[in-house]
Amino acid sequence: MRTLDVGWVTCAASPECAGSAWRPYGRCLAHLDHSELDEVVRGLSPGSAIDLRGTTVGRHLLARILSATHGRLGRARFDRAVFPEEARFGGVVFGGDVSFDHARFHRLASFLDASFAGNVSFREVRFSRELSLHGVTVIGHAAFDRISAGRDALFGAARFERAASFESAEFHGFATFDGARFTGDATFRGCRFGRTVSFRKAGFGGLAGFEAARFWAGCSLAPIAVGRRLSLAGAWAGDGLDVTARDCAVDLRRLRVAGRLAVRLDGAEADLEGATLRGPATVSGRGAARVTSLRGLDSEALELDGVDLSVCGFAGIRHPERLRLTRCAFATTPRGVRFALRWPPMRWWTRRRTLADEHAWRGWSGSEADPPTPYRLAVLYSRLGTGVDDKATAADFAFGAMEMRRVTSRPSGRWLLSLYWILCGYGLRMGRALGWSVLVAAITAGSLLVSSASHAARRPAAPRPPSPPSAHLSP
Repeated sequence: MRTLDVGWVTCAASPECAGSAWRPYGRCLAHLDHSELDEVVRGLSPGSAIDLRGTTVGRHLLARILSATHGRLGRARFDRAVFPEEARFGGVVFGGDVSFDHARFHRLASFLDASFAGNVSFREVRFSRELSLHGVTVIGHAAFDRISAGRDALFGAARFERAASFESAEFHGFATFDGARFTGDATFRGCRFGRTVSFRKAGFGGLAGFEAARFWAGCSLAPIAVGRRLSLAGAWAGDGLDVTARDCAVDLRRLRVAGRLAVRLDGAEADLEGATLRGPATVSGRGAARVTSLRGLDSEALELDGVDLSVCGFAGIRHPERLRLTRCAFATTPRGVRFALRWPPMRWWTRRRTLADEHAWRGWSGSEADPPTPYRLAVLYSRLGTGVDDKATAADFAFGAMEMRRVTSRPSGRWLLSLYWILCGYGLRMGRALGWSVLVAAITAGSLLVSSASHAARRPAAPRPPSPPSAHLSP
C-alpha cells in the first residue's frame, strides 16, 4: 500500500519511512550506512539527477550531495522530503525540472541566488521558519500553490521568466517581493498575508492577479509595472492598501478595505464597482488616467482627483454625497443639431457636463449596462454636486437634476418646468433670460415704432390757410 500511497517504491528499512528506495539497496539515502552512502556519492557528478522523495534530508546528507555535484543538480525530486535542519541551497544550479511538492522544512530554507533552468514546483510545502528565494532565477514555470510560510518570506529581486503561481498560499510573517520580475502571468489568487507584504518596484509582464487575497496588515503595490492587468477583485485589506499602477487596467471590483486606501493611476484605468471602503480613500490620476465604474460603491470618504469620469457609471452608489471630485473630467452633451422621431423633432443641446449614466439613458453611448431611471439620475446629480470643487460643474449637475425632474414630473408640472427651462434654464442660464429680455424689449420697441408710424399716417391733413388778397394800385 505504501507504493500506491506515494507513487514510488519506499524504503525497506522501516514501515514508517516513505523515502525513495535506491537500487540495489532497497533503502533511502538516509538509511544507508557510511560505505553505501559513500558509494552513491562517488557516483554523482555535476548535472546528476537526484531522487530524495519522502527522505529525511539532514544537513550532512544535503552537504555531501551538493559537494559531490559541485552545486549543479539535474532533475531533482524532493517530494514529501523532510528537512529537520537548515536547508541551504544558496547558489545551486538546477539544470532540470525540480519538485518539492508536500515537503517539510522545519528550519531555515534558503535558496539565495539559486537558478532553476526548468520548471519548479513547491506545491503545499510547509516552511516552519524563514524562507528565502531572494535573487533566484526560474526559467520555466514556477508553482507555489498552497505553501505555508511560518515566518518571513523573501522573494526580493527574484526573476520568473514564465508564469508563476502562488494560489491560496499563506504567509504568516513578513513577505517581500521588492524588485521581483515576473515576465509571464503571476497569480496570487486566494493568498493570505498575515503581516506586511511589499511589492515595491516589482514588474509583471502580463497579469498580476490578487483575486480574493487577504491582507491582514499593510500591503504596498507602489510602484509596480504591469503589462496587462492588475486585479484585486474580491480582495480584502484590513490595515491599508497602497497601489500605484501605470498604463494598465486595475480591477478593484468588490474590493474591501477596512483601513486607508491610496490608488495612484499613471495612464491607467480602474474599476471600483461594488467596492466597500471603510477608511479614507483616494484615487488620483495622471495623464490619461480614468475610472470606468463606481456602480454599487460603498465608501465612507472617497476623493477622486485628476481622473477622467467620462465613461464612469454611478448607478447604485451608496452615499454619493461623500464623494469629493477634484479636477475630474466628465462626459458632455452632444454637439450640433439632432433630429428625432418625437417631439420636438429638432434638438440643439446646450454645452454642459453630464454623467455617463445619463448618456446611457438617452442612448448616446450605446452602453449595455442598465441605466438608472430619470428619478435616480436626479438624485445622483443633486447629491454628487455637493462634492464637486468646480462651480461650473456643480451648476451643470444642478441643471441635470432639474432636467431629470422635468422628465419625470406630471404633465401640469412638466409644462411649468418646461417654461422655466425655456425662459432661464432653471435659473442657471441667465444669458437665456437676458436674451428673452432683449427680444421682448426689441419687439416692444418695434411695436411702438410701427404703432407711431401707423398713427401718423392715419392723422387728417391740416387745412391750408387762405392766401391774402392782392393789393390793386390805382394808376
